[in-house]
Amino acid sequence: MRDIPGAWRRTAQGAGLLDAGGAPAPTIFAEMTALAVRTGAINLGQGFTDEDGPEEVLRAARAAIAGGANQYAPGRGVPALLDAIAAHQQRFYGLTLDPAREVLVTAGATEALAATILALIDGPDDEIVVFEPYYDAYAASAALAGARLVPVPLRFPDFQPDLDRLATAVTDRTRLILVNDPHNPTGAVFSAEVRAEIVRLADQHDAIIVTDEVYEHLVFDEPHVPIATLPGATERTLTISSAGKTFSTTGWKIGWVSGPADLVDAVLAVKQFLTYTNGTPFQPAIAAGLALPAAFFTGIAAALRDKRDLLGDGLSAAGFEVSVAAGSYFTVADAAPFLQGAEDAADFCRTLPARAGVVAIPLTAFVSEPHREQYRSLVRFAACKRLEVIAEASARLRTLA
Repeated sequence: MRDIPGAWRRTAQGAGLLDAGGAPAPTIFAEMTALAVRTGAINLGQGFTDEDGPEEVLRAARAAIAGGANQYAPGRGVPALLDAIAAHQQRFYGLTLDPAREVLVTAGATEALAATILALIDGPDDEIVVFEPYYDAYAASAALAGARLVPVPLRFPDFQPDLDRLATAVTDRTRLILVNDPHNPTGAVFSAEVRAEIVRLADQHDAIIVTDEVYEHLVFDEPHVPIATLPGATERTLTISSAGKTFSTTGWKIGWVSGPADLVDAVLAVKQFLTYTNGTPFQPAIAAGLALPAAFFTGIAAALRDKRDLLGDGLSAAGFEVSVAAGSYFTVADAAPFLQGAEDAADFCRTLPARAGVVAIPLTAFVSEPHREQYRSLVRFAACKRLEVIAEASARLRTLA
């Protein structure tokens, strides 16, 4: 293959998308989705819902299209959505934001993360501390920016970090501490002790905290606590979220970043040369969604909790050890009882459609090479499907016992 230099290679290397010969390789997500299509298995691999969002939101999008909102939106976002994001942060978390200066609409949370990392990384000496396993876009964006990723492992089954190890990872070279809470892929919610230690270390080493909170309304036991609400955190925290998970509109790609005006301005300076702007008619629709009554937000969490429990029951009955998720779409289970010899979770996932008619993702897809061994038997299942689909998947998984 011709050697083609450029940012694509750094990005692919960071995301683990090159094979042994240095050629592009398909992701495990693409492989498992294709396997689901080929076998007719229930796809609990990728984290997208199979239901539409609330009618109020869909109706608002149709009205915006019919009303002519089909050209470029303002670079920062449609004012109605900027106002709605600021109002949402005040309503749920008591955070006061200037919508004109401290909020930026993006093409989903992934663009917000990429633009933030590109904006705030100065060079190859900068480090980004992440909690591992991690969403694969983190490594790709870090590689594109030329930063070094420093992973702090999360431990099965509660997936909380060792605080001593976290303190060792954060140094004066740390530019960003990237926090995904509620956490993908494990379903963990960080403890108050962990959140406080993150803020303490960021202050000690003058690091910026970047939070990925796209599952903020999908928590099951206690209310979501943004790190930006903690003492000493507001002035050094950029908070990222999106509409896709909350309103079942992943295809609309409406996200946002909020925080101190100077940091948001830096992100905007990069973002304007990525997508410039996006999703004009969807922005007022998401503004309508953010203003929905509290019952909507508690309702989606309760519905997902029921799906989590149903899936967990099936996994437990089949013989898996299950990590009970505190938030997000995801449940992680240990497939060790089903492995033979040198097999790992990736081998298990490739045979699961034939054995049980279900597709899942090995947790090693979210792990850097040095730490893969401690996750080798763990599998992630996504519970964000219709209840009847989860019930059928749960019944199929029970047949493994």
